[in-house]
Amino acid sequence: MAKADASHGPNTRLGHGGNDPMEYYGFVNPPVVRASTVLFPDARTLIAEDQKYNYGTHGTPTTDALCEAISGLEGAAGTVLVPSGLAAISVPMLTFLSAGDHVLITDSVYGPTRRFANEVLPRMGVSVEYFDPLLAADIARHLRPETRVVFLETPGSNTFDMQDIPAIAAVCRPKGIVTVVDNTWATPLYYRPLEQGVDIVIHAATKYLGGHSDVLMGTVSTNAQLWPKLYRGHMVLGMCVGSDDAYLILRGLRGLGRRLAVHQESTLAVARWLEGRDEVKRVYYPALESDPGHAIWKRDFSGAASLFSFSLRDGVDAHRLLDALSVFGLGYSYGGYESLAAKVNLADRTLKRADAEDALIRLHIGLEDVEDLIADLERALISAGGGGS
Repeated sequence: MAKADASHGPNTRLGHGGNDPMEYYGFVNPPVVRASTVLFPDARTLIAEDQKYNYGTHGTPTTDALCEAISGLEGAAGTVLVPSGLAAISVPMLTFLSAGDHVLITDSVYGPTRRFANEVLPRMGVSVEYFDPLLAADIARHLRPETRVVFLETPGSNTFDMQDIPAIAAVCRPKGIVTVVDNTWATPLYYRPLEQGVDIVIHAATKYLGGHSDVLMGTVSTNAQLWPKLYRGHMVLGMCVGSDDAYLILRGLRGLGRRLAVHQESTLAVARWLEGRDEVKRVYYPALESDPGHAIWKRDFSGAASLFSFSLRDGVDAHRLLDALSVFGLGYSYGGYESLAAKVNLADRTLKRADAEDALIRLHIGLEDVEDLIADLERALISAGGGGS
């Protein structure tokens, strides 16, 4: 059975990437190799570390299979695995930033990214600045001689702002500034930033790549130019993962395309239904034609994920709404099979946007029957003080 390559469709690549059964006696799934110590055949090999595997922190056949699968999906020269999505954010920052450097971060960034940037990077002597996610090529006016990294996220957390990634990358690349994109929302099936000039793409594999809410992991992928430095930085930091977790992500990858198709169909149905409710002021979801970022989403993305937000009109109580939900669970993650709801706020943002609410309801639409999800939301909206549509 031949391995899948770029000529195959996404579901074929997902089903066959990262493993050659003929290397493992024909078994379809790669073996779970749990390892710390690795033995060498002789003293010369031991001293030179001249064999493919020399210690568990540097990889196993299981983790390598996952890295190969992710690199193939992203079109990357290489991928490293880390213990969480936040570790996927911190490893490239720690690798490519030094004392005296300046980093630009989109203001609609994931909350833990902001905490890491605000609490760790200044202690390293790194200057942190946040910028309006809608700047596009105008980001040039924020660049300094000491700017080394621009950290992007599209769509942005909670308000789902669409960044013009190609325009930003075109400004940064000639200056040697490393661009990093958090691509967790879209996955490599719906968006491939490296093809648009970005240097590094990261994922919280905890979310869609795993897909079952039972494993924590992050991935960091990059181009050929930066791969040696990223690989070295990852090794020096010791941010390794266990083979059992890597196996779970590999297993989740196999059905990712089919899961995402259901997520997208159901999410569009729920989002459009919410747009028609009197209790709802605005829905934040770039796949909707009414969303300000829809044109960029349609230009750059091939699909939409399951996460979006909406704001409530005056008199509709967010806490009562959440407490009235029964099919939706209350939780902050996403990407799993189960639908989730949470109240999120924008209080930690540096830049205040007139078109953004102070607090939003964020939904992850899972794999349940969409009719049940809509009925659950309708009951909750009425209970929260709305009078119906």
